[in-house]
Amino acid sequence: MIRLTGVELRRLVARRLVMLGVVAVLGVTVLMLAATWWNSRPLSEAEQQQNKVQFESAHADWVKNHEKYDQECRDNYAAMPDPKPSVEEMCTYQEPKLSEWGKPTPSFVDVMPGLLQGSSYLLAFAAFLIGASFVGAEFSSGSIGNWLTFEPRRMRVYGSKLIAVAVGMVPVAVVSLALLIAGTYLIVAQLGVTTGTTGTVWGNLLETSGRTVVLAGVAGALGGVLALLLRHTAAAIGVIMGYAVLVEGIFGSVLVSAQPWLARLNFDAWVLHGTTYYVQKCQTLGDGSYSCESVEKALSFEHGAWYLGIGAVVLIALGALVFNRRDVT
Repeated sequence: MIRLTGVELRRLVARRLVMLGVVAVLGVTVLMLAATWWNSRPLSEAEQQQNKVQFESAHADWVKNHEKYDQECRDNYAAMPDPKPSVEEMCTYQEPKLSEWGKPTPSFVDVMPGLLQGSSYLLAFAAFLIGASFVGAEFSSGSIGNWLTFEPRRMRVYGSKLIAVAVGMVPVAVVSLALLIAGTYLIVAQLGVTTGTTGTVWGNLLETSGRTVVLAGVAGALGGVLALLLRHTAAAIGVIMGYAVLVEGIFGSVLVSAQPWLARLNFDAWVLHGTTYYVQKCQTLGDGSYSCESVEKALSFEHGAWYLGIGAVVLIALGALVFNRRDVT
């Protein structure tokens, strides 16, 4: 099995499409760093002057009218139906500060988690495409039949292909994430602040990166499974894109309460070690009107791990059953 997996790894690396995919992943990572640098740049002199003019105008308006605005707000507050926020939350007009018109200083602690989340989607999608193309090409060309004449034990062939794709994505994910983290730190150190980057923060970033690497490997294997089931790379890509649009996009937006059972939210729960989502809570008020508010709910890391784990095992088992019994010619 080890020798067979080694052969599959060499075949994976030799594929031109795989190398193009790896280059594309690294290229997008560089673009993410370029976007981070662009967003971290300080304001130009002209922009600072424009912000100062806007601040002075807003401050003059506050000095002149804040008492009138406050009284008008309190008068309107008294006529509002319950439930409603406190009058202090609704009708307090703070004095404007010049810092509020400036560009916030980028912080490594604040910037990095969002970049890692975005990179996790990139790596999972790229791994899926690579896995699907690697396995799907053999069914499209018919070479899988020739391969089975050399190694007729189908489960060994099946396992070696999935392991090769999963293992092959690990160094790609590690290099991409290392480049992203190191590059972001250097950029923010020059243009922002890195204070507060404690050992705990680094530990959390490494844990998130580790979970992303695992997810990339699993995504590559699942891409191979789906291409095997559908016998074509394009079909596997079409199914996953259709799911993203129809189920995650349309169905997920219409039936918000079903979000905990959709892949995207569980994906985030795994990568971020727990995540949150919002549902609309509506009620009929005493005057017959209808009031809705957004309620934040949490989805645990354990839920995401079980959801993704069970889904991956079921798909891999289904692929093994089909490959073991179906004619490959």
